[in-house]
Amino acid sequence: MKLLNIDHIPGIEDKEIEALGIVKGTIVHTKNVGRDFMAAMKTLVGGELTGYTQMLNEARQIAVKRMVDEAEELGADAILNVRYGTSSVMSGAAEVIAYGTAVKIK
Repeated sequence: MKLLNIDHIPGIEDKEIEALGIVKGTIVHTKNVGRDFMAAMKTLVGGELTGYTQMLNEARQIAVKRMVDEAEELGADAILNVRYGTSSVMSGAAEVIAYGTAVKIK
């Protein structure tokens, strides 16, 4: 599955693209007590919160997989205009969403 953050597929100008609809993948991920403690300690000296970076990378991967699965169910060849979003759902939990337009190359 080709994932692109543009509104066309380069190199196939001579083919028609059918838009199948918006597809999305989402996950609500919670923080881990160990990560919270280590993050609190890290704020004293500054720097990257690697535990949180890893957690958000994992959440994005899951959201993308779910988006791709939804596109494959529609028979899509690619997903265009892929975007990511993050929002706080409650204290200690965040939603990560990946979304885009599923397309079929004719």
